[in-house]
Amino acid sequence: MDVASTLDPEIAAGLAASPVGKLDFGSYDLATVPDLRAVMANMPAVELPPPTVGIRDEVVDENEQGAAPTVRVYNAERGSGRPCVFWIHGGGYLFGSALTRDLRLERWATTFDCAVVAVDYRLAPENPYPAPLEDCHAALCWTAKHAEDLGIDPARITVVGASAGGGLAAGLTLLARDRAEVAVAHQVLMYPMIDDRNVTASSHIAGTPVWNRAANVLGWRAYLGREPGGDDVPVYAAPARATDLANLPPTFIGVGNLDVFRDEDIEYALRLLAAGVPTELHVYPGAVHGFEVIIPTAAVSQRCQRDLDAALARALNPVSEAVPAS
Repeated sequence: MDVASTLDPEIAAGLAASPVGKLDFGSYDLATVPDLRAVMANMPAVELPPPTVGIRDEVVDENEQGAAPTVRVYNAERGSGRPCVFWIHGGGYLFGSALTRDLRLERWATTFDCAVVAVDYRLAPENPYPAPLEDCHAALCWTAKHAEDLGIDPARITVVGASAGGGLAAGLTLLARDRAEVAVAHQVLMYPMIDDRNVTASSHIAGTPVWNRAANVLGWRAYLGREPGGDDVPVYAAPARATDLANLPPTFIGVGNLDVFRDEDIEYALRLLAAGVPTELHVYPGAVHGFEVIIPTAAVSQRCQRDLDAALARALNPVSEAVPAS
């Protein structure tokens, strides 16, 4: 595939002007992950407006697996029995944090009159699987347990994640189904990182910006604590390996057609449909990994944002699908 000729022109221009577009994540290795984190932490920041919702941090009670993550709660605090977005950030399992302000999460809290709980899970390679997933599960159980304090209905929790966070969201939804401690109402997966085997056609796309094959192998090597692609990788670590997808909640999946995750995400959507799971799939032409966050003004990014908002509207407030303008 000729990436240059297929790339959306607005995305191409945005990447050329963005520091992230110039960063080669695949040039790092396990020893230099701290350097990568430093680079990401020092990316140019914009001045943020005052918060539009209450924001507070809570430490989850330690569970039997030793998970005791911190969660950041965005709460419009408009009553009780409201829906909840359980958010899992991306970062290739290597970097990122929930303990920084996220304007999109603030907007969701006000737009959908919901609480947003963002989990700050432990990162690999220092904390490989299952530590990040157990942190997410502990935080999900904490959210359901504290539903009254959060003003939410524990039966209306939608798990949402992007990239590695999308992989964790898919793994968490499988785990929640099987442990039967918390019922996940919906899952919303943006370009989820779900297959360590890297055998699809899209996983071999050469020259795709932002997150390429080398970066993907690095992320999986860190998360699994060993070389990816082995026969015994757990399905909760790599949800694309799961053979039983029955009884999972309604699902939204979005991915760009120049994303290395494209084919694994499409296949997962098809298998969910075959298992009887209501599933909505969007593949965005000319779009790369993380496109709607890195270049939010591009027309394809705005279309993605509208699709995502509409999916959240259906998941969080199924009686009304009206979505205020972003």
